Amino acid sequence: MTPQPGKRDRSRQTGLARVLSKLGYCSRSQASEFIRAGRVKLNGVVRRDPETPTRLTEDKITVDERPVKTSPKRYFMLHKPRGVVTTAADERGRETVYEYLPKTLSWIAPVGRLDKASEGLLLLTNDSEWAARISAPETHLDKTYHVQIRAVAGEALLQALRAGVAAKDGDFLAAKRADVLRQGQRNSWLEIVLDEGKNRQIRRMLEHLNIEVLRLVRVAIGPLVLGQLAKGQSRELSPDEQASLTRAMPGPGN
Repeated sequence: MTPQPGKRDRSRQTGLARVLSKLGYCSRSQASEFIRAGRVKLNGVVRRDPETPTRLTEDKITVDERPVKTSPKRYFMLHKPRGVVTTAADERGRETVYEYLPKTLSWIAPVGRLDKASEGLLLLTNDSEWAARISAPETHLDKTYHVQIRAVAGEALLQALRAGVAAKDGDFLAAKRADVLRQGQRNSWLEIVLDEGKNRQIRRMLEHLNIEVLRLVRVAIGPLVLGQLAKGQSRELSPDEQASLTRAMPGPGN
């Protein structure tokens, strides 16, 4: 049905906070804070409700009186060091991943998380929809980890990881694949592949099996590998790398 003249087509509208995120200006949570603080105007009028209906391509939005325009989509990878938190700011003053990004880079957000004790491949982007697809459990995008444990891994442990365990909170956790990379007299390095992305999944599985994790390094997300990128270094993905990740996910955009 064609909308009547003078009336908005609400099927084409999205909440104001989400529109700011889609434009690549900031995260949705940051946008909500700006809106509630009265810093955002929609067509010249201050709006304090993050869910205010907004037309992405037609309405004019300003933050602190400055027009918001679509930002070019940027896609980065970072070799996150151990001990660094995946957040923009930390109330405890800990080092964050943003300290390892170019200072001139405009807003960009982590795609999912690596906990403080984990290291390796972390994606960052201002493309919120792409990030959501990468992180969504239903995408089933493989994520590959190299994990050092304080145990000599045998087939029984590998089978337990593949079969899955019931965590303390009742969540069922299983590895898509689990193999031994190398091992010594007391420790082993495992390669574990997940396709669900549940919070701290590997650590929770191994904790359930009374196995101590010494190091946990994410080495690949889908077809994208960490490779020789040095610890603490970041770089922009090539168009081919970004496209290959997109193709690896089901749904629109492939």
